[in-house]
Amino acid sequence: MTPAELSRTVLRSVRGAVEEQELSVPVPARIVVQPPPRPGCGDYASNVALQLAKPAGRPAREVAEILQKRLAGSAGIARVEIAGPGFLNFTLGEGAQAALVRDVLAQGERYGDRGAGDGPVAGVCDTGPAVGSGAREDLAAGSGAREVVVAEALARIEVAAGRRPQGPAGRVDGDARTAAPEELAALIGRLGSDEARWVLLRPAAHDPVRVPERLVQRESNPRFRVQYAHARTRALVRGARELGFTGEPGDVGAPAAVSAADGPADHCLQSLHTLLATYPSVIETAARLRAPDRVVRHLEATADAFFRWHDAFAPLPVGDEKPLAVHRARLALAEAGGTVLANGLRLLGISAPEHL
Repeated sequence: MTPAELSRTVLRSVRGAVEEQELSVPVPARIVVQPPPRPGCGDYASNVALQLAKPAGRPAREVAEILQKRLAGSAGIARVEIAGPGFLNFTLGEGAQAALVRDVLAQGERYGDRGAGDGPVAGVCDTGPAVGSGAREDLAAGSGAREVVVAEALARIEVAAGRRPQGPAGRVDGDARTAAPEELAALIGRLGSDEARWVLLRPAAHDPVRVPERLVQRESNPRFRVQYAHARTRALVRGARELGFTGEPGDVGAPAAVSAADGPADHCLQSLHTLLATYPSVIETAARLRAPDRVVRHLEATADAFFRWHDAFAPLPVGDEKPLAVHRARLALAEAGGTVLANGLRLLGISAPEHL
């Protein structure tokens, strides 16, 4: 069950409570479900009961109890718990994670893209390396190069979210467009196309762009880390092919190892699944807020979660070990992670390398 599906399920429970006069409130247009603020609180949480409490004229916990009873036994939901003043915490049913992976792999390039099939959006996508340390220069929010790159990325993101490209971020004024080619070409000449675009897209709209002086390919560079994570997922697929097996969504089994710094292994697994599941909603939010930096941050978090999970759950057999069902399940999860990384990079106009 994806967050969107869970949101619709909760919305149906609210509508049912209103129709049967258990609650007297306007039915909201949508219900927001999000990952819980800390591990151990289920897979997703919602504050819908707190939002409905005032119009219902009842304590939030009473509203939560009404919704909890209606949601009990819903397909895909194993448990609904009430926390604090009336938060609803949802634990998904067995097989939900495998179903998510299956869904991501089945949709492939269309995952998170509600506008799939509408045709490409004009934009520039080149390839290039790096980032670095050393002296930096700042580019202002009104930089022509920044405006052009942000407008290109937003056009792709808005189409993916099912919106028509619009607004000032989808257009660049004449002065910026005139200045942009030289400024952008110079930046690409220094950093390569991928890094130049990442540098311009990563800051929030109100923050300046920090341009690195020297080019360095290492994991301390967020853009390199995201591309490296994608390349690693492709390397795993190639390695599995050489061993004679392919991915198949299922139970990934127990972890081989996990560091104390990463916390319990099930937390890093849940974190990766949550980031894959919430990718479509991140694209919608980025389009609505006209904020491509939301996509950048989500890809960084996904890459970091992938590496933590990868270190705890060996996707490929080790030594004389034969490929087992857990290896097929882990490979499928790695492929799903690679799909999300590739899809997000493509929206940003940045390459998703097979090798790095």
